[in-house]
Amino acid sequence: MDPNDYLTQDQMISLALVAALLLASGVRRMLDASGLFAAMLVGLVISLLGHWTWLAIMVVFLVLGSAATRWKFEEKSAMAIQEGNEGVRGWRNVLANGAAPSIVAILSWQGDGDWYFLGMACCASVALSDTLASEIGSLDPRTRSIINLEAVPPGTNGGMSPTGTLAAITGSLIIAVVTVLMIPYSHDGFHHTSSLLVDARGKSFVLIALVGWIGCQVDSILGALLENEGYIGKHSVNFLATLSGALMAFIAWGRVF
Repeated sequence: MDPNDYLTQDQMISLALVAALLLASGVRRMLDASGLFAAMLVGLVISLLGHWTWLAIMVVFLVLGSAATRWKFEEKSAMAIQEGNEGVRGWRNVLANGAAPSIVAILSWQGDGDWYFLGMACCASVALSDTLASEIGSLDPRTRSIINLEAVPPGTNGGMSPTGTLAAITGSLIIAVVTVLMIPYSHDGFHHTSSLLVDARGKSFVLIALVGWIGCQVDSILGALLENEGYIGKHSVNFLATLSGALMAFIAWGRVF
């Protein structure tokens, strides 16, 4: 029985990526049992309703985000600003950063348009930018509130620091680079809508990097205004911030490309 009779090549790549993601996450203890189950669902939705290149970009976020979470974990733990469960993330963490890309994938499956790949990439850019800013910048004592610029303790919701800002920019640039490398393999019309592929790559790089950094600031503002006041939790803030990345991509699509 030939698998090609039932699955396309892209679908087989998608399933292989999901299996590799779950195996690596389990072996490296990046996710707990609930996180693995949520990652499986999110991975299948993103890769099968979207494309395997979408999942490849999200895998980059997961690997680097997990590494940043474990970076100087003991120091962060001593300051009580560490990610719970020794940096192992659960289903809430997965959905906080994976729900928005999943929504974009569902929309791409049901509708027409070419902005979806860019929208998903912008979600990932926001997610990695915010994660690196939070995990690396949380140890910088030069932290100030994004609202009034007053000095606040490191790790404060809505706080920003020079180290965190640099980490945020790095995260968005990484996703921008990975996305540009994936454009030729993407299944939708994203890279065919511009007259030149090089032109599309350049615009994509700039937009994804910029949206990622802006989305990180959205996360900080929401954290300062809503999370600190107890209106919503950290995971809701992450979801809204990543969703803002998709919205910015949608708005920019017709104006930039």
